[in-house]
Amino acid sequence: MSSTQKAYTAALLYTIIIGFSFMFVKVALTAASPIDTLAHRFTLALLAASIPLLMKKVKFTMKWKDFLSILPLALLYPTIFFAFQVFGLTFSSSSEAGIIQASIPVFTLVLASFLLGETSTLQQKLATFISTVGVVYIFAMKGFNLTGSSFIGSILILLSAISAASYNVLARKLTKKYSLYELTYVMLLIGFIAFNAAALVQHQAANTLTSFFQPFTNSSFVLSILFLGVLSSFGTALLSNYALSILKASQMSVFSNLATLMTMVAGVLFLNEQLHYFHIIGAILIIGGVISTQVNFKKNKQTMLKEK
Repeated sequence: MSSTQKAYTAALLYTIIIGFSFMFVKVALTAASPIDTLAHRFTLALLAASIPLLMKKVKFTMKWKDFLSILPLALLYPTIFFAFQVFGLTFSSSSEAGIIQASIPVFTLVLASFLLGETSTLQQKLATFISTVGVVYIFAMKGFNLTGSSFIGSILILLSAISAASYNVLARKLTKKYSLYELTYVMLLIGFIAFNAAALVQHQAANTLTSFFQPFTNSSFVLSILFLGVLSSFGTALLSNYALSILKASQMSVFSNLATLMTMVAGVLFLNEQLHYFHIIGAILIIGGVISTQVNFKKNKQTMLKEK
C-alpha cells in the first residue's frame, strides 16, 4: 500500500469516527454539562496518548519553543473547535450540526488560497458559492431569529467548522516539522489543560466540586466518553495529522462530507431526530458544491475523450 493510499485510509477512518461523534456528544450531554464533558473527554484522550510514552514505545523530545509553535494549532483544534461544537450541540440536533460541518472544505479552500498560496479556478469559486448558499438556506428555513436557541446553536457549529478549516491549513505546515505523535500529544495536552481548568473553575464557583465525577455513574455516559476521548479525540487527531502530512488540506477536508451523511443517518436512526426537507436540500447544495471544488471536470472530460 502506497503512502497516498495509507493517507486516504486514515482519512476514511477519521471520517467514520467523526460521523458518529456527534451522536455520542448528544448522549454524553444528557449526563454532564458541556464543560465537564470536554474535560473528561480530553482527560481520557491524554491518558490514551500517554500509554505509548510510558511504555517507551515513542520518544518525546520537544522543547519550549516547539510547544509555543504548536500552541496556535492546538488552540484551534481541539480547544476552540470542540468548545464551539459541544455548546452548539446543546442547541442543535446532531443531524443539523453534521450538515453545517460540511462547509469545512469550503472554508479550507478559501483559507488555503490566502495562507498557503493555493489558487482556485472559476469552477471552484462557483462551487464555494453554491455550498455557502446551502448553509444560508438552512438558516433561512429555520428563521433568522437572533434570540432563538437553535439559531445560536447553528452559529456555534459554523464557528467550529471555521476552526476546523483553519486547523487543516495550519497543520499542513506543522506536520512537515514535527512527528505525528508529538504534534498530537501537545494538541491533546492543551485541550486537557484548557477544559479541565474551565470545569474546575466553574465547579469551584458553584461549590459543586464533589459532583465533577458523578457522570461516570451513568453507563451511557461512560460508553460515550470512552468513544469521544480515545477514538474521537486521540484517534482522529492522530489520523488527521497523518493524512495531512501527505494529502493537501483541500483533499483531506473533502472527507468531512462523508461524515455529514453518517451524522445525519446516526441522528435519525439512533437518536430519533427529525430530518426536515430543507435539511436535505441544504445538504445536497453543500455537498454538491464541495465535491465540485475537488473535481476537475475539464480534465476528466479530456481524459474521457482520449479513452474514446
